[in-house]
Amino acid sequence: MSKLIPLLQAVEMTTRYRQEKENILDPSNMNKGILSLSETFDRADFDTILAQKGCVSLRIYYGMDDSLTVTVVIVGVNDKNEDILPAGQESIAEEGIKCPPYCPTSSPLNGG
Repeated sequence: MSKLIPLLQAVEMTTRYRQEKENILDPSNMNKGILSLSETFDRADFDTILAQKGCVSLRIYYGMDDSLTVTVVIVGVNDKNEDILPAGQESIAEEGIKCPPYCPTSSPLNGG
C-alpha cells in the first residue's frame, strides 16, 4: 500500500497546487485563505494514532473549520481498511499549524 515518491515529483505536485489552488474556488471565496499551503503536526500526534491497537496506516480526510478554511483530519486505519474511531479518547489529529500564516523555512516544496 505504501507509495513513496521522489522529491522531484513532490516538488512538481506542490508547485502545481500553489499555482492552481485559487482556481478551484468559487470567485467569491478567492483570496480568503481558505486553502492552506501546508499543515504541520507534532510527531506525538502521529505516535498516538499509530499506537492504537490494530493501526496499520493513516488516513487523511479533508474537512472545513468554522471559518471555512480547509483542514486535514487524520485517523488510524486497521488491516481491514476501516477507520479506527475512538470512543471518548482523543486520537484523531486535526489541529495542525497552518501555512499561512505560520509557514516553514524555505524549501523546494513550498516555493522557497
